[in-house]
Amino acid sequence: MDEQLTIGQVAARTGVATSALRFYEDRRLIRSVRTEGNQRRYSREVIRVVSVIRAAQELGISLGDIGEALETLPGGRTPTASDWERLAEGWRSRLDQRVKALIALRDDLSECIGCGCLSLESCSLLNPGDRASTSGTGARFLAGDAEAANGSP
Repeated sequence: MDEQLTIGQVAARTGVATSALRFYEDRRLIRSVRTEGNQRRYSREVIRVVSVIRAAQELGISLGDIGEALETLPGGRTPTASDWERLAEGWRSRLDQRVKALIALRDDLSECIGCGCLSLESCSLLNPGDRASTSGTGARFLAGDAEAANGSP
């Protein structure tokens, strides 16, 4: 049987707080077994899984999506490089879309800051096609105008 790690050992190896590890376990992203004294013990593979969870979170991938991807990994053996590559490939298009959106935000940010009201026709980020103009004058988005956000009069 492989050496089992305590929650403190996993936390130390991954840099993730023990409370986060318990949260990941509650969300069924990682698994542990319990000792006779009801202490958690983790297999060594959990270090890789936690590292993938943290990396994915840093990329903005939700825990729900991370969990779905982790469910595709094989049970009963340590995931291979091929398994991890397949998992990452599933996120590639979503990440490409985020990169595109961030580039657009970066390129248009000075216009939005200069405009201030976020309801000008030129605001391609929050008001494409000037849809907020039907909701009235002024800073419709900043005023919390739900109709402006939906484009409804």
